[in-house]
Amino acid sequence: MQVAKKKRSLAEKINIMRASVMGANDGIVSVAGIVIGVAGATNNNYAIFLSGIAGMLAGTISMAMGEWVSVSTQRDSERRAIEKVSTSLDENYDDEIDFIKNKYSKTGISDALAEKATHEMMSGDPIDTAVRERYGFNPKEKTSAIAAALSSMLSFPTGSLLPLLSITLFPENIKMISTIIAVVIALVITGYTAAALGNANRFKAVVRNVVSGLLTMAVTYGIGLLFAH
Repeated sequence: MQVAKKKRSLAEKINIMRASVMGANDGIVSVAGIVIGVAGATNNNYAIFLSGIAGMLAGTISMAMGEWVSVSTQRDSERRAIEKVSTSLDENYDDEIDFIKNKYSKTGISDALAEKATHEMMSGDPIDTAVRERYGFNPKEKTSAIAAALSSMLSFPTGSLLPLLSITLFPENIKMISTIIAVVIALVITGYTAAALGNANRFKAVVRNVVSGLLTMAVTYGIGLLFAH
């Protein structure tokens, strides 16, 4: 039991860490796109800084509320699924047994083995087993909507600071290229970290992350140039 709790706790922490990394990544890309775009239209540092701050604040609130709504909605859906399974087990226990047994039979194992495995699993925690087999999630693995919102609320502005400070503090003649380089380095770090936490391909994740950031900055800079004066 203690081992299971530790595993669940670790999974929850990893999910929150991954959300934090991606929140910082969104902050980097979003605000970099804003400040690079405005810098394409004007050299006024005050205007660039103000636009970056506005984007950072708007993005922070949007990300936090988005995470809270998303995770809360998911939790509501999971609760309804658990309630449906609980009711089904009370009223049609054999139907749930048959569903799980047939599911395993379709994978190619014998009916006898599928039935034995089903009864062994259902003898432990029938609700958890039935929910996992029918809906594909573990009822014991829960992510806090408030924790997810707080992680985004902190990580987005943290990531936003890099392009915001780069574009306003570097000298005029190198601020654009310096900001782009700083953003690329940051995107390499966040892309690699997110992939490592999610056990995904690191190289592909980094390439996708950097390309998306460069494309964002190129598009917003091009739009900014259209309004340059």
